[in-house]
Amino acid sequence: MQKLLASLLAPLAAVAVLAGADAASAQSRIKDIASIEGVRSNQLVGYGLVVGLNGTGDSLRNSPFTRQSLEGMMERLGVNIRDANTNTKNVAAVMVTAELPPFATPGSRIDVNVSTMGDAKSLLGGTLLVTALQGADGQVYAVSQGSIQTGAVSASGGSGSSVTRGVPTAGRIASGATVEQESGFNLANQQQVRLNLRNPDFTTAQRVAAAINQVYPQSALAENGTVIALRAPTQMGMPGFISRIENLAVAVDTPAKVIIDEVNGVIVMGEAVRVSTVAIAQGNLTVSVQETPLVSQPEPFSRGGQTVVVPQSTVNVEEELGRQMRIVGGGTSLSTLVNGLNALGVSPRDMISILQAIKAAGALQADIEVM
Repeated sequence: MQKLLASLLAPLAAVAVLAGADAASAQSRIKDIASIEGVRSNQLVGYGLVVGLNGTGDSLRNSPFTRQSLEGMMERLGVNIRDANTNTKNVAAVMVTAELPPFATPGSRIDVNVSTMGDAKSLLGGTLLVTALQGADGQVYAVSQGSIQTGAVSASGGSGSSVTRGVPTAGRIASGATVEQESGFNLANQQQVRLNLRNPDFTTAQRVAAAINQVYPQSALAENGTVIALRAPTQMGMPGFISRIENLAVAVDTPAKVIIDEVNGVIVMGEAVRVSTVAIAQGNLTVSVQETPLVSQPEPFSRGGQTVVVPQSTVNVEEELGRQMRIVGGGTSLSTLVNGLNALGVSPRDMISILQAIKAAGALQADIEVM
């Protein structure tokens, strides 16, 4: 376990040393740390019917909404089946979902996901009929239709045995929807847009604004730790301006944080983690109890004697030696902290307890987040 811990933490210490030696290697492009307000995908949803199933669809007796949908669709096609005793299992009611990408134009194709609503067993071999996909505003933005690919295998026998791999009640149609109208966001007409940092930080926001203003003076202003307002120069449009600034490199500043996953025994520490002067001692106390039953028999020819089992307990207390209290100096970096904890020979579980104890003592200058 100690060797595993050292192998896990050694790369972290190496990263901390390299980051201090070469700050340029820690720089990231603006496009990788920020997003443009308004440039986003939109969720679409629709309700439809899947036909052509091999007896694995909804039972119309148990799924009245499937029957109503089937009757309504057939009436629109000029066929009345309300009086017919229809009990097919080749139809299934489904929900269809998709994401409308930013700047998607009418006629472009997008992927859709199809999921059953009733008691259908599988969508294998089914075909989705024309389904309108609506946005949150209730307008239709795309129309979907096509053959469903489930990527699953399902088989059952007459005795009730079955084998299922994957999820046959959900599938996907690649390029299964056609975009009918745009989302309405026109970036070219925007006089000002805002960049949103994915990890809010005041220092990073100021650095992003400074990097942009160095190339295009008075074009960026950090409003807070998340938002940087952008105004394109008069000689270029907003899309062209964004394409030029999104590749600028910025040194990203990160807060001091320790992430602890107690379930899996994983510890992740950032480069900015520091430890004040503190003394650490760690040792294991092992208590073992061994029960050795003995048989007690009465003397020969004695009266009233009985054979009984007499328990005999042996208790041993062992304390692991060789782990002395060690002092970790003030302002210690991540690499020094890792080396000090490795010198104690602690396991990941013990290290979690040590870090929490150091934090409780006020010597760990970082936030601890337990997952």
